[in-house]
Amino acid sequence: MIAERGQPHGSGLGTFRRIVERTISWLHGFRRLRIRRERRGDIHEAFLGLATCLITHHHVQRLC
Repeated sequence: MIAERGQPHGSGLGTFRRIVERTISWLHGFRRLRIRRERRGDIHEAFLGLATCLITHHHVQRLC
């Protein structure tokens, strides 16, 4: 669960908000995912998996 904006972090709900928002913004960097034209959910899920692999590959290359 993610806390609403402006809520204090004392409950522990807002601690991962920045990480989740950043990850979603990375995925929206891929135009095919931002504008969904596929009717089938499995095709969209496959593109999500591909985008996740590309993002992970990019970050691993930065570490090496």
